[in-house]
Order: sequence, then structure tokens, then C-alpha cells
Amino acid sequence: MSKNTIFGINGPVVTVADTKDFSMQEMVYVGNERLVGEVISIDDSLTTIQVYEVTTGLTPGEPVEGTGSAMSVTLGPGIIKNIYDGIQRPLRVLADKSGSFIERGSSAPGIDEHTLWDVTVTVKPGDKLGGGDIYATCPETESIIHKVMVPPNISGTVTFAASDGQYTVNSKILEITDESGRVHELTLCQKWPIRTPRPISSRLPCTVPLITGQRVIDTLMPIAKGGTAAIPGGFGTGKTMTQHQLAKWCDADIIVYVGCGERGNEMTQVLDEFGELIDPRTGRKLTDRTVLIANTSNMPVAAREASIYTGITLAEYYRDMGYAVAMMADSTSRWAEALREISGRLEEMPAEEGFPAYLPSRLAAFYERAGRVKTLSGNEGSVTVIGAVSPQGSDFSEPVTQNTKRFTRVFWALDKSLAYARHYPAINWTDSYSEYDGDLAAYYNENINPSFMEYRRSMLSLLHEESKLMEIVKLIGADVLPDDQRLVIDVARVIRVGFLQQNAYHKDDTYVPLEKQFLMMKTILHLYEKGKTLIAAGKPVSGISKSGILEKLIKMKYDIPNDKPEMFDEYISEIDSVINSLNLK
Repeated sequence: MSKNTIFGINGPVVTVADTKDFSMQEMVYVGNERLVGEVISIDDSLTTIQVYEVTTGLTPGEPVEGTGSAMSVTLGPGIIKNIYDGIQRPLRVLADKSGSFIERGSSAPGIDEHTLWDVTVTVKPGDKLGGGDIYATCPETESIIHKVMVPPNISGTVTFAASDGQYTVNSKILEITDESGRVHELTLCQKWPIRTPRPISSRLPCTVPLITGQRVIDTLMPIAKGGTAAIPGGFGTGKTMTQHQLAKWCDADIIVYVGCGERGNEMTQVLDEFGELIDPRTGRKLTDRTVLIANTSNMPVAAREASIYTGITLAEYYRDMGYAVAMMADSTSRWAEALREISGRLEEMPAEEGFPAYLPSRLAAFYERAGRVKTLSGNEGSVTVIGAVSPQGSDFSEPVTQNTKRFTRVFWALDKSLAYARHYPAINWTDSYSEYDGDLAAYYNENINPSFMEYRRSMLSLLHEESKLMEIVKLIGADVLPDDQRLVIDVARVIRVGFLQQNAYHKDDTYVPLEKQFLMMKTILHLYEKGKTLIAAGKPVSGISKSGILEKLIKMKYDIPNDKPEMFDEYISEIDSVINSLNLK
């Protein structure tokens, strides 16, 4: 019987009096049902624990048992294709045990301990290994090869290596003897504390784009591999839909999707849809390279706070193998609300809108774990973090949005009016920005076309000019504008409707390669330059809209297949002939 017993209970916060047996951030078991908790505060008289399960029915006097280790996840083959809750309990296994609603105190190993994996051991006795070195591989899914690594804090000489064959995650694969003569037995799995970033060799500059096939993102507001992005938007603006589209089409090797505090029916839809999606890269199911962490709004609030760290730790683990990982967090506002609730129960001094004063530092620490890195084994890997933010009433001045803006370099502001007008992705091009454009310029210029960034600037300039002109148009109408300004409005409409608006259900428009994006920009801007020559010749610009060429350019995203770029030459020739005929009138 534990001498440490519950002293007080306040929602998910439990206190233990007069003990020195626990350490900060230690994982503990609370009560007779052994509910999972974590130590979050220690002083002379009280130890405070946040419990990751419902505390209903707990009573003072029930035992609290320490584990001696921090809140950790198990890392090894079997993570991909799994669906976890916020503390890495596999939901399918728990559903088999207790049905649709998880029983308190339910537990199951994070990865299946009985599955046999086809392991190829890549080292032999006598080899010297350090932290992060790969010593075995096994096919985790048809899409992903799992690379088993030496834990970062172990190094030495291999004194035993198993032969190739089938093993479970707990089978002994390797023995390493370190310099002090201590022998370390290594299996296919290892544990890692979720709040501690995994070590790396060095950080690399973010100079390679995460290609998503979404024109408004890749061309106007690009994100780099290893970058950070925020998607703020009110209810119904398409945050989750945008993240789904990115998860399906972005050129990351592995997707980690964290549903943090979202509605249960929405998460069910996510799980169903991900199960049906076909990976365009491999032709197999998208779940073959996806990890899902589902922590719905009716699950314990403390586990919501942990789910973000669980997700980023799993992402870092696959990054260390040399993979490009994209992590979607939907939504960090619910995570911040969990922080606020627990802070309130701890009676901490509230800051703006009741959020704890440490909200900015927690957000900074989370987004800081993104990056493109050189791993301990010398590979290159990356974790790209895309966090959705759900400001109440679409108020971007609230603390979570403002603080997220400080720590992310891409801001994709979703616009309610665009969403209600069925303009998707509903990213407002005037409120959004990307700070990676300079870092990625060399990549676009070398791999796509030297004019790519120049065209991008021209399009942004036209869109910003149009937004100013529309204020005048609302007051006095478009007819009184001079021809050069009417041309800007006409071409900007082609950019908005023909380029920025994208149809996720059209076979050629759901994903657009960068080459086609460039040629679309080139064609639209060619029309603008030719239109200026028409105005310089004193001809009315109204002839352009009457010719039907504007509507044709709007539809070229559908009419030109992704694999037929040569068709753009025909469009440019048609623009030339239209302008020439107007010049002759």
C-alpha cells in the first residue's frame, strides 16, 4: 500500500500532501484505478498532479504511485497506421476492450508487443555506434521502411548482434558495451519523454519548399520543409478541410495529424476519410504513412494538453530516420484552452483573456521543435508544423492568434466571406503572408524558372492594387475608372477566380504541379502586359472582356491537363491575336 495518498481533488488536478517522493514531470498512477497523471508542481507541503483521465469518483485517501520516469511515449515499429489518444493509448485496442467509451484506468502498450517484424540487422559485433545510428530496418508499412536507431544517450561497441529474422518489438537485437564496461541491451523500441525535444546534430536552413499543389500556398504564401505555419479562421472557414488537402497532397514522407479538442463527430469523419484516401504518391492507402492522434472535446482536458507534445515527439522520431514529416495540429486554440482551464484550477494569476502568463513560452517551445535538421546519424530530416487556430468570432487580435503569429513564419488567414462564397482554399491574400519567400527564391529560380519569383511579386501587386480600387468601385462604380485601372480589376479577377480558387474534387485542379502554376501565372501576366500595350495605343480596354479571353483564362485550370503544358503556348498565341485584332480596329 502506497504511503502517498490523495489529499485534494479539483477537476483534473489532484494534490498529495507531505511527500518528497515525486519529481517534477514524473508520470504517476492516481487512485485505485491507476489513472495516468503527471506531476506539474511541487512545494514543501503539496505535490500537484494533472490527471489525464476523468477524475469522477476519486476520493481523498486513495493511493498515488510514482513510476520514476517522465511522461513518455514508446517509439518503434507499429506507430504508423495507428490511432492514439493524447497519451499514446491505441484507441482501436481500447475499443476492443471496453467498447465505444474508454473505461477509466484502461491501458494498452503504445505499440503492439506481439506482432512479428521482418528485421534486417545492418551492423555486426565490433562495430562502434553512437546515439542516433541505425542498426536495423524493417518494413513498417508498404510505404515506409522503419529504421531502428540507437537511443541518443547510448554509445559504444557492438558485442552482440542478432541475425536477420522475425522479432517482436521487445526482442533483443543488439548489445552495446560502453566505455565504462556497462552493457546496454537494445530492442526494436525505445522510450522518450514527450516534453523533451529529441537531440540533433545541427539545424539546416529552410531552403526547400513543402510542395502542396495548392496554388495560393505554393505560389503566393509558400512554406518550407521544416517551417511553421498558422491557419487561423473562425467556424466554417475550412481549417480542417485545408489541413486534409495538405495532408493528402504535400510532398512529406509521413503525416502526423493531431485532432486536439475537436468535436467527436468531426474527428470520426477525419478518421473515416483518412481510411478511404488513396495516397497519390504510392497508389496505396494514405494511412500507410499517417499517424492519427484523436483527442476529442469530450475527452479529459489534461490529455488535450499532452496530445500536442505526443504528436511532435512521434514526428521528431521519424525525422531522425531521415524522413520529411508534416505535423497538422487541429487546433492549437483548444490546446491553449486546456492550459487555461488547468491554470485556473491551480489558482495561477491569469493574463490576457484568462490565459496563463506562460502561454507565449509554451507556444514558442512547441513551434521551436519544427525544423530541417542534420540528424545524429548524418541524415537530413525535417518536421513541418502547421497549426490551426480557432479564434472566437474570427477575432485575430485574441491572444492565441497573436502569439502564434509571433512564432510562425507563415500566416494563412482564412476569410469567412470567401468561405461563404465557396472560394476555397479561403485564404485571404491581403491578410496572409509568408516569410519564406526569400529563403525559397533560389529553389524556385533553379528548379522551375528564373522568372517565378518576379511573376509572384507582379501577381501580389495586382491583387493589392485591386483591393484598393474596389473601395473606389463600391462608392462610384467601375465605369468612371480610367482604362489602366479597369485592366487591373479585370486581370485581378482572373487571378482570384482562375488561379487562387481551386476545386478539390476536379482531377486536374485538386493538385497542380509547380510547372503548371508557373505557366498559369505567365499566361495571365502576358495578358496584362498585352493589355497595357492596347491602352498605350489609345484603344479601349473593354474590348478585352468582350472578346471572351478573360473567361477562357479563368477556365484554363480545368481545360489544360496537368500533363500537357504545351497547351499554354496556344493560349498565349490566342491572347496575341486578340490584342492585335483590337489594335487594328
